Amino acid sequence: MTRSTKQFAFAGLALSAVALAGCSTSTEAAPDDSAAPAADVLEAQTVTLYTSEPQEKIDAVVAAFNEVQPNVTVEVFRAGTGDLTARVEAERAAGEVQADVFLAADAATFERYVAEELLLPFETSEIDAINPDVVDAEGYYVGTRIIPTVIAYNTGLIEEADAPTSWQELTDAQYADRIVMPNPDVSGAAAYNAAVWLDEAALGDEWLSALAENAPVIADSNGPVSQAVASGTQPVGIVVDYLVRELAAAGSPIAVSYPEEGVPFVSQPVGIFASTDVEEGATAFIDFLLSAEGQELAVEQSYLPVRNDVGTPEGAPSMDEITVLAPSLETIQATQADAVARFNELFN
Repeated sequence: MTRSTKQFAFAGLALSAVALAGCSTSTEAAPDDSAAPAADVLEAQTVTLYTSEPQEKIDAVVAAFNEVQPNVTVEVFRAGTGDLTARVEAERAAGEVQADVFLAADAATFERYVAEELLLPFETSEIDAINPDVVDAEGYYVGTRIIPTVIAYNTGLIEEADAPTSWQELTDAQYADRIVMPNPDVSGAAAYNAAVWLDEAALGDEWLSALAENAPVIADSNGPVSQAVASGTQPVGIVVDYLVRELAAAGSPIAVSYPEEGVPFVSQPVGIFASTDVEEGATAFIDFLLSAEGQELAVEQSYLPVRNDVGTPEGAPSMDEITVLAPSLETIQATQADAVARFNELFN
């Protein structure tokens, strides 16, 4: 199967408030029978979801979805993206992928699955409301939230005025043995980041090699990274931004810095495996993720949303305030495996 890959431009990702589509301009009250009908309730079926979402968060999403679709049971298998893709490969080798829906970190993985004819194209009823830059043009997957990787620091150990504001600063000798970051063999976002950093002219192999000389601690995933910074075990971390907001809101001494060179991001895409026999339920689950209610829940969970009519998390910048590093997906696909290998060579 041949397919051209795409770059998700960020020109359209400013999350400014806009009027909801379809709002009436009339000052007269609409008659009762003009109200939009409730979503159709589906017949009983079970959707198996593979996801890298934190367990507590995906449990909340499923519970909210079941308020809309009470007859659709969602069985969740939760793991890091690397473990999920390994599970999918093992199931393919055994005969057939057992999941119906895949919700994980990076678009490059989804592009590979499309090329291997593992995914089913679908139409979401929310397509007109979400940012087009996170939508696969051929309808195989769609982003569900914007997740930048940033620098986190412990505010009890580093004053705001002294906090690192660039990736280059992390190569300074003062940060030797003081940094923690996730493992790209486990975290899909970390694997994507390795490819982005190596592709960026201002960073590249020279920067990654210099960072390795400071001997960062390599944690399994972003969760342990954020906890290490919040506890002061490591004063500085490279981590996804929403975890920093969550911990800060809970009272932990942790803050976020958006590096001046720009931040890599993932959009945590979702797609449907072609082997599914519950396409209707799978599509309904995706519709909920992208709905105003689903995206409001994402904001409550500290994520930047893919809709511009649901606000942003408290204390979060809008996307037009953030410099982003966004190489083409074609570049990421071509370089990510080598980038992870190079990361492991330097850090492990």
